[in-house]
Amino acid sequence: MTRPVLLLCGLHEATQRELESTWQVHRYHEATDKAALLASLAEACEVVVTSGGRGCEAALMKALPKLKLISCFGVGVAAIDLGHARAHGIAVTNTPDVLTDDVADLAVALMLASLRQVVAADRWVREGAWVKRGTMPLTTAVAKRRVGIVGLGRIGAAIATRCAAFGTEIAYHGPNRKPVDWTYFADPVEMARWADVVIAACPGGAATKGIVSRAVLEALGPAGHFVNIARGSVVDQPAMVELLRSGALGGAGLDVFDDAPHVPQALIDVPRVVLQPHHASGTNETRTAMGRLTLDNVAAHFAGRSLLTPV
Repeated sequence: MTRPVLLLCGLHEATQRELESTWQVHRYHEATDKAALLASLAEACEVVVTSGGRGCEAALMKALPKLKLISCFGVGVAAIDLGHARAHGIAVTNTPDVLTDDVADLAVALMLASLRQVVAADRWVREGAWVKRGTMPLTTAVAKRRVGIVGLGRIGAAIATRCAAFGTEIAYHGPNRKPVDWTYFADPVEMARWADVVIAACPGGAATKGIVSRAVLEALGPAGHFVNIARGSVVDQPAMVELLRSGALGGAGLDVFDDAPHVPQALIDVPRVVLQPHHASGTNETRTAMGRLTLDNVAAHFAGRSLLTPV
């Protein structure tokens, strides 16, 4: 009999299909009696598979005393109680690196779409405004813009490299200065005062909650643009909505939200905002690679080999 695995949420279709063909998978998210399912697995289940969005809470770990591995389909692990996992010898893996390029690409796409008003221009043509009203209002050039990046990890650095290719100036904020030539700001508000565009690329979690504060957004100002491919929690969303509606913030390109998939109607109604459905890593190539890492970490655990991407 194959080994039991508890799956907390639906995954990329090919990944889930292979997981279920290899191991005895129990779908927690579809169980009508979740407590009974956990009780039935308490003495047998060593592996949980989850996503970065779903995570894994301490209560669920406590219900599985034999748990040894949480394999996360995603790079973000803020929704996993890492403190509890580490204290109880439960390894956690994620899927870094393989999604860096796609996420960085979408960040730049959102910056371009926001500055050049690509979506608004599309509507201008589709709704007949070009014929009825003539030339669309002018937009903002990308070259020579100042781009400040919150979080210069793998993804932040990839964004910076791409932005630099457009002839922008680059600066960054984070907990530590990095060995790079770009300008470092210890204070995100000071960076926002300097910047034309602020891009959030930091991890989620308590340490970064609200790091893009009202003060940061106000410092960015009515000509400034904010891009978020990080987590909804890193920005003060109510303040962002208010400032966008009033014109105190010039525009935004957003892939993540506080309560996804529920996006405030007030945000949807702002024409200067470009919205995406948390899809920065949403390519066939990247999701396949993420799935491979997730599956390979599970296989490594059961084979007694070293995990590929321990957190």
